[in-house]
Amino acid sequence: MSTPVVAAFDFDGTLTNGGSVWRYLSAMAGPVAVLRAGFVLLPHLARAALFGGTAADRAKEALFTRTLAGLSAEDVRRRSASFGLEHYRRHARADVRTRLEWHRSLGHRVVIVSASPELYVGSVGEILHADAVVATHLAVDGAGRLTGRYDGRNCRGEQKVRRLRGWIDEHVGPVEGGADRPYLWAYGNSAGDRRLLAAADTGVDVGRLGRFGKLRGFPRLADVAPTEAPG
Repeated sequence: MSTPVVAAFDFDGTLTNGGSVWRYLSAMAGPVAVLRAGFVLLPHLARAALFGGTAADRAKEALFTRTLAGLSAEDVRRRSASFGLEHYRRHARADVRTRLEWHRSLGHRVVIVSASPELYVGSVGEILHADAVVATHLAVDGAGRLTGRYDGRNCRGEQKVRRLRGWIDEHVGPVEGGADRPYLWAYGNSAGDRRLLAAADTGVDVGRLGRFGKLRGFPRLADVAPTEAPG
């Protein structure tokens, strides 16, 4: 029996050009509210940009809290789906979409793994016919309103690896013939994807900076041309 194959794709900067979070918050809470939150949180956002890691996680959650807390979760869910589809339509990367379709044509499982909210990444996963979307979840209080805080943890770095492995264990299962897990491809563009790419059998850097980027130790998209793959 052939080895199953899973292809994991980051969202922002990988499947799309650029980021989505600031645009998303403006669409949900209005640009004025987002500008005010950004001004208040400027020191935290600057620290996040410099150091990343947990500083970035905390700054992002604080930004969500200031802009989304108190909004109806059902209303946001509905508007988020529309935002995701429009955002992807405007900012999709054709080269990475082509690679995703190649994986699907071979029967590989396709998973989108993102630190962005599942509220809108999920709608993109549907139109791309992804097998799953593994992304950041936002908490909802007992009155059905967003708190702005994470439900769990920000799906970045090691969390991407853990949650993807959890999905694989649950939905793909053990591999016959002695292999512990399916063959894993991973595509990313930033430092937040480094652990995901390192955990893959084939990790691919699709960032725009090339040899000047944070993932320069991984092969580029053009260097791993679609050929017959395991599975």
